[in-house]
Amino acid sequence: MFPKADIPTFQLSLDYTQPPSYHYELAKELQLLRKKGVLIIGSGNIVHNLRMVNFDEPGGFDWAVEFDTKIKNALEEGDHKSIVGYEQLGAASRLAVPTNEHYLPLLYAIALQQKNENLSFFNAKNLAGSISMRSFIIGS
Repeated sequence: MFPKADIPTFQLSLDYTQPPSYHYELAKELQLLRKKGVLIIGSGNIVHNLRMVNFDEPGGFDWAVEFDTKIKNALEEGDHKSIVGYEQLGAASRLAVPTNEHYLPLLYAIALQQKNENLSFFNAKNLAGSISMRSFIIGS
C-alpha cells in the first residue's frame, strides 16, 4: 500500500485478561485518531481454531461457516452488541473462537464504525475447515 514506507506505524498490544467489552470500549477512544486521518487496521480472524485445522478441507466446517455468517450478518446490521458478546452465539462460537486473541482486533475495528457508514467485504473465504479469512473495510 505504501511502497516508500513513509508513514508512521505502530502496533497495539491486547490485554487478553480483559473481557471483549473492555476492548470494544477502549477502541472507541481511538476515534479521535481516525478523525485525524489515521489509518487503523485490525488483523485477525473471525474463525480461528488451529486445533481443528484440516488442510485437506477446501472450505469451512459447518460450525465455522455458521459462525462466520452470523458475524457477517451482524456486521451488515451494525449489531455490535452481538459481535462483542460472541460467546452467546451458540456452540459454533466456542469452536470458532477457542481463544480470542485473533478475534479481538475485530472489536477494535468495529468500535470505530459510525452509524450508516459503508462496510464492504473482501476475501470472504473459509479455509482448512476451521479458519475464516473474511475481511472488511469500513468507510470509503
